[in-house]
Amino acid sequence: MPRTVNQYVKDTYGRKLYKISINAGFTCPNRDGTCGMGGCIFCSEGGSGDFAGNPVDSVLDQIEAGKEFLAKKFQPERPDSYIAYFQAFTNTYAPVEKLRPLYEEAISHEDVVLVSIATRPDCLGRDVLDLLSEMNQKKPVWVELGLQTSKESSAEFIRRGYPNGVYEKTVKNLKDRGIKVITHVILGLPGESYEDMERTVRYVVEQGSWGIKLQLLHVLSGTDLGRIYEREPFFVFTMEEYVDCVARLCALLPEDMVVHRLTGDGPRSLLLAPTWSTDKKRVLNALRKRLDFL
Repeated sequence: MPRTVNQYVKDTYGRKLYKISINAGFTCPNRDGTCGMGGCIFCSEGGSGDFAGNPVDSVLDQIEAGKEFLAKKFQPERPDSYIAYFQAFTNTYAPVEKLRPLYEEAISHEDVVLVSIATRPDCLGRDVLDLLSEMNQKKPVWVELGLQTSKESSAEFIRRGYPNGVYEKTVKNLKDRGIKVITHVILGLPGESYEDMERTVRYVVEQGSWGIKLQLLHVLSGTDLGRIYEREPFFVFTMEEYVDCVARLCALLPEDMVVHRLTGDGPRSLLLAPTWSTDKKRVLNALRKRLDFL
């Protein structure tokens, strides 16, 4: 069975690392007209960074605010080591001249152990790859790629904006530079069967992704997917169905793969379905009962 990211971090760094989500003020080529408008159909106005910091603040200020929040949340624990997570929108979608000071600001913080950067496979040109490689020599850099599905018809439906071949090339480019790759997969996309989701997970494994995030589809108000659902509700998992699906998919993962997520959160104020996902403790307990490695 694979390891969780918490297990990997403790084995590698000897302590727990706490994630601080950063909004560095980026946009997305699927929003500004470069490859589309409006973003992927499931994406909120927060660019999948609804829990990230305030883009008006500097990266260092967001890290300090994140530290203060975590100190209150995890009392009486004393968090002192962090992952700086560039989460909102596409965090390599800018000239290197803009990216470098943002990444260096995060890496320079003495309490930040590593940096994780969420982005799209089509936004990693050679100059950006070289910059990431340079940063990776200072502190570890993880790159999170939003694949979501390997089913091309589903990719078109969600307006992903690039073919699978771009993902394949980008994974290779990152691995060649010694940068760890985490792949995002959404479970429960409209029209996808369990076999479709299984093919996606097998595809991610075949491409050699170091880590994987299995994300429950959240249908959010204000998104194009939400409008579709409000007009004509489509199938969404029950909790029991989702736990069963995750357990079956995790059985496909190799021992050296690191699992970074098994469900995910949707903002309560925006969530249309599935509403059971707001009870995160109950969901995690159900997953722990089914998965030996948790």
